[in-house]
Amino acid sequence: MAKFRSETLGEPGPGEVLVAAKFGAISRGTEALVAAGAVPESEWSRMRAPFQAGEFPFPVKYGYATVGQIVGGDDARFGEWVFCLYPHQDRFVLPGEAAVRLSSDVPPERTVLAANMETALNVVWDAGILPGDDVAIIGGGVVGLLVAFIAARIPATRTTVVDVNRDRAEVAHALGLDFTTPAELPHDCDVVVHASASEAGLASAIEAAGLEARIVEASWYGQRAPNVPLGGAFHSRRLSIVGSQVGSLPAGRAVRWSHRRRLEAAMRLLADERLDRLVTGETGFGELDSRYIDILADPATLCHRIRYD
Repeated sequence: MAKFRSETLGEPGPGEVLVAAKFGAISRGTEALVAAGAVPESEWSRMRAPFQAGEFPFPVKYGYATVGQIVGGDDARFGEWVFCLYPHQDRFVLPGEAAVRLSSDVPPERTVLAANMETALNVVWDAGILPGDDVAIIGGGVVGLLVAFIAARIPATRTTVVDVNRDRAEVAHALGLDFTTPAELPHDCDVVVHASASEAGLASAIEAAGLEARIVEASWYGQRAPNVPLGGAFHSRRLSIVGSQVGSLPAGRAVRWSHRRRLEAAMRLLADERLDRLVTGETGFGELDSRYIDILADPATLCHRIRYD
């Protein structure tokens, strides 16, 4: 059960800012696993959200997508709109460098997608998608759709979103993406990204991959141990399955890129009004304690936005 807890804030110290939250987003996949207490003990340290309060398992103060305005601390930044990897909270103090200034061409209410877009960007890097590739994205959730959105902008790629939920076709088409169901799965793909967090989806990803293709596993299963179908033509097609996790930069990028630079790039990628279609609901922060679990349980949820009045 989710509930509100009060927190006493101190005055911002040197280098710190006070932020008043205006918008936030629920990351349904990860937060559902956290709320269910399904984070394996071996991952408690790695799965800590920035500025998390409390220790796993649930309840903890969790979340990592908040947009707000600086209202205290650094006078030179007063009134500045910022994105913060901060849990669901109406006001908070954090280091100034953790409050990232918003891109001028992206509205604040859309910038709640920044953390998901950063994950998608990392997946695309891990996938090594190149111009002209045939790409299948298995799973039309927020991350899967954002991966497809980026991949489709790489010249001459043919990118298809695959999902069992036909309602996702409308969103995919609004983003300029092809859509199909597993019954009409594309084959011989150069790159396949699996983002459905299901055994059936992983099987479809393996089936869709062509000779010596790369499959990127972007799902996180928590304590579940999915069956991986490594029989059939898996070995004869010499397939590769690689994991992608936003906590680490790909080796080929780590020398030049910081987490901050990657987040800023992700925020620039949000400058497309079509991405507003990923927001499928909105709840006032004052109602969140009573609605939170139901939002996580609703399979129709893509990005659910929190509004701080």
